[in-house]
Amino acid sequence: MADFPFTEPLNDTVLDQLFREARTINVWRDKPVSDALIKQVYDLTKMGATSANCCPARFHFVKSDAAKARLKPLVMEGNDIKVMQAPVTVIIANDLKFADKIPQLFPHNPGAKDWFADPVAAEITAMRNGTLQGAYLMLAARALGLHCGPMSGFDNAAVDAEFFAGTELKSNFICALGYGTDEEVFERSPRLDFDEAAAIL
Repeated sequence: MADFPFTEPLNDTVLDQLFREARTINVWRDKPVSDALIKQVYDLTKMGATSANCCPARFHFVKSDAAKARLKPLVMEGNDIKVMQAPVTVIIANDLKFADKIPQLFPHNPGAKDWFADPVAAEITAMRNGTLQGAYLMLAARALGLHCGPMSGFDNAAVDAEFFAGTELKSNFICALGYGTDEEVFERSPRLDFDEAAAIL
């Protein structure tokens, strides 16, 4: 039996790009993000782990001027500027009917679809795993040289009505993607030390 591969730590440059020096961007350069790069971001994102490989997140990449104009009035003041300036803003949504794809995604146990028959359990599972996938998307974008501007300041119900009417999709959060500047980047806020937030049992 061989060890599973990829057990060496990543170098400091990579860790800085993904975590230590990564920042929430508020002002964006006028540099487009190609559809090909957006697809690369998704192709990395989809590899992240979810419960029973349920993959409940759905990603709507708001890129065209027309789509941005639809999103702009649904976000809080200040965020509307970011939506219009960023090359892309992705709406990360949860598909409450994600279990319909379990036979496709979890083929060794297609009956696992029934684990999520209870709507409450399905909603909790979708939120937990959809949020995970949103975080994977941010790491994937950073790994591919993009910056991120995650936002929760928007009207979820209005976004759902505008973009997801007639579906079982519910918006979770939005995240601007592109190439940022250091303008209006806040000083790094404190983080909790290990002993304040964690324990080894």
